[in-house]
Amino acid sequence: ARWRGLRALVGLGASLAIVVTFIVPAILEGRSPVAVALFGSLAVMVVTITLAHGLGPKALAAMLGTAAALCLPLVLADVAVDLAHITGFASEDVTFLRAAADDISVRGLLLAGILIAALGVLDDLTVSQASTVMALRGANPGLGVGQLFRRGMSVGHDHIVATVNTLVLAYVGASLPVLLIFSLADTSFGMAINSEVVASQVVATLVGSMGLIAAVPISTGLAAILARGFEPDDVGENAHAH
Repeated sequence: ARWRGLRALVGLGASLAIVVTFIVPAILEGRSPVAVALFGSLAVMVVTITLAHGLGPKALAAMLGTAAALCLPLVLADVAVDLAHITGFASEDVTFLRAAADDISVRGLLLAGILIAALGVLDDLTVSQASTVMALRGANPGLGVGQLFRRGMSVGHDHIVATVNTLVLAYVGASLPVLLIFSLADTSFGMAINSEVVASQVVATLVGSMGLIAAVPISTGLAAILARGFEPDDVGENAHAH
């Protein structure tokens, strides 16, 4: 990816810096983990997308789509955690953290983790959809907003399937030691799925997947509207960059 790949690596460093210097200290100071994670995620999104793709209709559509799609996982996670009676104390790390800093909201920490995890896949999906629409606009300037949206969504359907699979496998990989323990203990599926350590991952996967599904039409629609506001030459150059 040449210079764009180098800028993406710089963005990765900036993302980690935001997590280490802002999100973690703010949570340890007793601030709301959800609010901190939301503002931190938006900052990460702006920095990484701007560095990798610059400022233009594609980047703007991706940013707006990501920001809008982030709200859905946050609301759904809040409801799902209550319905599933997840406390957040399934991990020994959380128990130790609670003992060392008892003013931290464990439930808020759980929601913040789900939000940040969803962001990593959301920005990839929204940039891809915006790139697709801009490439269509550059290749065929006669396409209207509706046509750009429909053709972009045909690609978006494939993105949804592939990205949801990626999200599920990421959570499975993180929970692999737990799955091995359940297998050695000959734990039934019903008992395993109702243990908090598994249930929390299931909730995170479902919530994140719903956010991904919502992000596709949102980012595609925004990109289609913005694309018609620019000349084809302004949106066609380097438009398709996953």
